[in-house]
Amino acid sequence: MGIDQASFEPVYRQLARILRESIQAGQLRPGAALPSEAALSQRYGVGRDAVRDALSVLRGEGMVVTTRGIGTFVRGPVGEVTVVRVGAGTRVSGRLPTADERLALGVPEGTAVLVVSRAGEADQVLAADRTVIEVDE
Repeated sequence: MGIDQASFEPVYRQLARILRESIQAGQLRPGAALPSEAALSQRYGVGRDAVRDALSVLRGEGMVVTTRGIGTFVRGPVGEVTVVRVGAGTRVSGRLPTADERLALGVPEGTAVLVVSRAGEADQVLAADRTVIEVDE
C-alpha cells in the first residue's frame, strides 16, 4: 500500500492509516520499533513533516509511544483498568498531565488524565486510558 499524491486525503493521514492498519493487522507488534522518520520518509516518498504529523496522529490515538532520541514504538495493551464511581456533586474533567504526573502515572506523552473532584477530598488524578467512570443515578 502506498501514498496517493493525487488523493484529497492529506499525505500524513494516508501514512497514519497505513501504519495503523499495519499495527492492527499484527505486522507491527506491541513493543516493536517503527522505522525512523528518515526511513518512513524515503519508503513512502513523503516529507519528514508528513511523517512527524502521521506519528503525532498515532500518538494521539494511543497506538504508539515516542521516546526522544530513541524512537517510536508500538504501544502494548493497557494493563489493569480502574473503575471510579461518581455521583451527584462529583466533577470529572480531562486534561494533559504535567511532566511529574506523567512519570508518576507511567503514561506516555499525549495521553490525557482525568481529574475527579469531590467536595472535601483531594483531587484524584487518573490515567484516562486506564480509567472507566461509572455514574451513579
